Amino acid sequence: MRTGDLVRTAVRNTFRSKLRTTLTVMALFVGSFTLTLTTAVGAGVTDYVEKQVASLGADNVLIVTRTEAATGNGPTVYDPETSSASSGAAAPALPGMGGSDPITEADLDTLAGLDGIENVDPIQAVAIDYVQSGDGTQFELAINPTSSITQSDLVAGEQLDGSSSTPQLMLPSDYVEGLGFASADEAVGATVQLGVTDVLGEQQEVDATVVGVSETSLLTSGAGGNTALIGDVAEVQAAGVDTGPARYAIAVAFMDTSLTDTEIAAIKQDVTDAGFGAQTIQDQLGVIKTVIDGIIGVLNAFAIVALLAAAFGIVNTLLMSVQERTREIGLMKAMGMRSGKVFALFSLEAAFIGFLGSAIGVLAAVIIGTGLNGALAAGPLSALPGLSILLFDPVSIAGIILLIMMIAFLSGTLPARRAARKNPIESLRYE
Repeated sequence: MRTGDLVRTAVRNTFRSKLRTTLTVMALFVGSFTLTLTTAVGAGVTDYVEKQVASLGADNVLIVTRTEAATGNGPTVYDPETSSASSGAAAPALPGMGGSDPITEADLDTLAGLDGIENVDPIQAVAIDYVQSGDGTQFELAINPTSSITQSDLVAGEQLDGSSSTPQLMLPSDYVEGLGFASADEAVGATVQLGVTDVLGEQQEVDATVVGVSETSLLTSGAGGNTALIGDVAEVQAAGVDTGPARYAIAVAFMDTSLTDTEIAAIKQDVTDAGFGAQTIQDQLGVIKTVIDGIIGVLNAFAIVALLAAAFGIVNTLLMSVQERTREIGLMKAMGMRSGKVFALFSLEAAFIGFLGSAIGVLAAVIIGTGLNGALAAGPLSALPGLSILLFDPVSIAGIILLIMMIAFLSGTLPARRAARKNPIESLRYE
């Protein structure tokens, strides 16, 4: 019997017991459907996060904080020179990094002196009470402290210019309509007023020019301000009052863009040895991806359990088939069919059952997932444009089908081996 004849015969034999085959296929369907959806979720979220990081354009920077060494001997003794509460410059929490004391000018000099670091800029945290256009409504607004070093996902306009002496604002897209602009393009170039409360409790206004409108992003939030704007707001907040030596929540260390991952790791270790904590944007992404991978891993585990259950179903289905077709197997072997061909016949039946279950499961997952993508994009995920929560990769889909066919093939080896070892004379006598 030729290979083509074996395949055709295996396909026909699969449907001899339609109910038994259908139940086995349905078990594989559940595993295939679940595995396809969970893989698509992982691919969709990872793709979106990577695009967001790529849009930041900050591959050569380290976000640096002043770490507090744990003594292991109880609470730390208060020191007014280093206490973050005394300075009012407590560093914001960053993913994967604990709380820290503020960075001083001496710390900036220390960082700038490390090999591989070209320059270090402090990041000032400023508080904005509101943003207003003309005599319109006042809206609460927050300035992202790292906006001066990152690239925004632009809807209109251009990126912030750190070297400009003009106070520039990157306006979030959801503020455009509220501030009275007909479109994002109309907002670009407009002057808005920022309300700022100074150290004496008086509210002042700072003018800023809108140079761009940004889309909502997963990794960045709030408005953006260039160095000139941050400086103006900080000056108004201080109100000319001497608050002592400058202290900053975080600093940004710039590295050579040509550095390799190994060289960047060495610089990060030098920064750590100097008493600081340092993370790249990719490090912060790694924290997010770890959580995502953990969730997807748990969901995939359920799919694997379903596939293992289906594997036992295949074994049972084919063992019963071998038992029912004992005389037929004896006849085939009596007519000259070798044991290897018999083994191949039943193995192909198992693989075909695996193909049916996986193909139907994948097809159903793609159809339902495509519909879910549209519904979620227009509903709960509308605040994250560009996110396809389910991303179906043809390579992954093909891999899932092949994986399930392999599981089915391996499950069918025991029944196939039993069929191949049947004695033709005894099989023909079987009642």
